[in-house]
Amino acid sequence: MDEILGQVLRNAVWERLDLISELANRADAPSLLSVARSELPRLTEGWRALLAAHEPDQKGNCPECSSRWRQQKSPCPVWRAAYEHLVAGGLAPRMSRHRRTPTEVPPTRGRRPAAGTASSAVSGATTVADTAGASPGAH
Repeated sequence: MDEILGQVLRNAVWERLDLISELANRADAPSLLSVARSELPRLTEGWRALLAAHEPDQKGNCPECSSRWRQQKSPCPVWRAAYEHLVAGGLAPRMSRHRRTPTEVPPTRGRRPAAGTASSAVSGATTVADTAGASPGAH
């Protein structure tokens, strides 16, 4: 049962991220403004909660990434990813170490159920499209 719930939750999160990305890329200006006003505070609070859980302890270890047998020194992978996405990557495309071209954005994950399946029903959240009053294809 926990595996099924975990998969439903993961699918719902990936679906939500895809919807936000789709709206960011294709929504008209008024819808985009509405989405930004509703979603940016939620996204920043989510990052803050995640980073708070990964704050180093008195010994400089991440309590979430460390185990009994192996301590993860700070900054842990979560803090490094936050820095990369929120600070370093915010101004320009990241250059690959091996190539002199910007790295490609990875494709969306293919593990999502079709619309109207269990993940949509379980999440119970208002979709971004509902919040913005526009569908992803609106122009």
